[in-house]
Amino acid sequence: MGILEAIILGIIQGLTEFLPVSSSGHLEIAKFILGDNSVPEESLTYTVILHFATALSTIVIFRKEVFQILKGLFQFKVNDEFMFSLKIVLSMIPAVTIGLLFEKELESFFGGKILFVGAMLLVTAVLLLLADRAKTTNKDVSVVGSIIIGISQAIAMLPGISRSGATISTSVILGVDRNKAARFSFLMVVPLILGKIAKDLLGGDIHISSQEMIPMGAGFAAAFIAGLIACQWMIALVKKSKLIYFSIYCAVVGLIAITYTFLS
Repeated sequence: MGILEAIILGIIQGLTEFLPVSSSGHLEIAKFILGDNSVPEESLTYTVILHFATALSTIVIFRKEVFQILKGLFQFKVNDEFMFSLKIVLSMIPAVTIGLLFEKELESFFGGKILFVGAMLLVTAVLLLLADRAKTTNKDVSVVGSIIIGISQAIAMLPGISRSGATISTSVILGVDRNKAARFSFLMVVPLILGKIAKDLLGGDIHISSQEMIPMGAGFAAAFIAGLIACQWMIALVKKSKLIYFSIYCAVVGLIAITYTFLS
């Protein structure tokens, strides 16, 4: 992978991470179009690194909320901060469980499986359509709701299923306020990405050759900067816009990906 391709993928990750359109799905499609022949493990490693970059940009944008989560965990008092932190922790359990038990199976879905990505984008489109028709309320995320949203996040580990789309849609369908749903969605992924990076580094699962370091570094920087610039704008767009527009977009891209696979 060249530096230019890495930067393009980084920008795509930075832009699509904060919209309910599946950043991992877009990365797989982009890598396929750019002719990236990475094996599934290498493809997934690069995807995780780019997600790490946008996780860092999320921490910068939501630094006050991240501090509140950490504060809530170590106060050992049952207050609003502790309950919010507890919900974040509970939301992580399904994805952590699936990630640990089925890591190799998940890797097999990456690395040019464009037909599968297209099909999963259609699933994302349906989820967003259902959420668009849900009633608007002022409810907070409940303890049980955080677990259900966490299950959606676990399913969204598949490329093409939008993580933010699945979690925000699930939240809205459960009756959670859209602003609160978006905030919870973007914060709940941060510890998962950081945990994944730590696990892979400690376990020696991330193998980056000297030739890959510069392109991956360029992609990481591009994703981080694009995430910083786009985060607030994208979040505001998610809050204010109707999810039907993103549903249509995912459906169109999914159908294009499927058609391209059969015609290529």
